[in-house]
Amino acid sequence: MKLGIVSDIHGQPRVLERALAAMAPFDRLVCLGDAVSQTRFCAETVGLLHAHDPLAILGNHEQLLFSGPAAPSGDLADWLATRPSTIETTLAGRCLHIVHSTPWDSGHAYIPGHHRDFHRFAVPGADLVLYGHTHQPLVRWLGDVLVVNPGSVGEGRPTADGFVRSCAVVDLATMAAEILDLD
Repeated sequence: MKLGIVSDIHGQPRVLERALAAMAPFDRLVCLGDAVSQTRFCAETVGLLHAHDPLAILGNHEQLLFSGPAAPSGDLADWLATRPSTIETTLAGRCLHIVHSTPWDSGHAYIPGHHRDFHRFAVPGADLVLYGHTHQPLVRWLGDVLVVNPGSVGEGRPTADGFVRSCAVVDLATMAAEILDLD
């Protein structure tokens, strides 16, 4: 089973379309949160996600958007607002732990791969931990746990040549993971 993994789309439907095409074919889409901006709901972006029946979680941007006085409404907004903040599931015999920022209560801390607390992503019992939030793509084994951050579809990561947007794929049969640059 091949997972297509996106995060931090921030309401950018054209780039999400590019990510979906770059990851294809995939068996299951996973969205690690921040599909929208904290100040703007994008029905087109959410509609593209919804059409793929993804495993999707809330990020800090959704939490801020839906907790404000001008929270959006409608079927797509209701669907997004009811996503969980964490998913633990088994697919193709692999235990997945899916979060936006960290598997522990960190107040949405930014924990890149070199951070002193990064070892905490080795969630006991998980085969694969997926997280976003940092916009920094990463594929790293922590013991028997594969940790993957696809980077950001919407805003990218800073490089010497500008911002580079990315997504990821993971083959659950082989546990091979790849970051796909979109720029």
